[in-house]
Amino acid sequence: MFVAVYPASPTQPLIAGLLAAGYQPVPIDDLSTLEDRVPDGGWAAAVVEVTSDLGRGLAVAGKIGDEHGLPVLLLIDRTMTGDIAGEVGFNDFVLSPIDRTELRVRLGRLHSNAPAIAEDEVLRFRDLELNTATYQATVAAEPCDLTFMEYELLRFLVENPGRVWSRDQILSRVWGYDYYGGSRTVDVHIRRLRAKLGEERSSWITTVRSVGYRFG
Repeated sequence: MFVAVYPASPTQPLIAGLLAAGYQPVPIDDLSTLEDRVPDGGWAAAVVEVTSDLGRGLAVAGKIGDEHGLPVLLLIDRTMTGDIAGEVGFNDFVLSPIDRTELRVRLGRLHSNAPAIAEDEVLRFRDLELNTATYQATVAAEPCDLTFMEYELLRFLVENPGRVWSRDQILSRVWGYDYYGGSRTVDVHIRRLRAKLGEERSSWITTVRSVGYRFG
């Protein structure tokens, strides 16, 4: 799930909150580059962080919504709450200093109000569902809180069941050829996936000694 963040110098608490909620922040400075910066596919929203000039923030929010069609979440100081009454151009707001749980819930509400997703955009394995349009994952109809790379790894495994993949193959397929991290990254993410899938489902991901991993 991608989130465009404006301006391109967001505060560290905002970035940390988005990452903790499983969103991939894409800092934006020039709105004319928005469509090029936000990756195609999946669900995207925009967070407009307002530090002082509320009028400017509302103008940016309105432009993002009108010209680019993204839902907009305003991040404002609590002293501005009275000033946004009756204003338009944004879908919701969250107050600074950021509460991570509130940020996750507010973005989740924007997400849940998104248009319905076509059936062919949902991957299924037993009681696991991966929505490739919204980057949501559910297990037994309950939300599974995955980071962006955990989701991408699980998606790759679900799309390629039965085959054994080496760590290097997984790195190149999921992280990309320009990733310089070691194969331990794969082991760490596999361990986290197993934990989040739960004890009953962790066996879906099998370790093949001296080779790598198999799903299914």
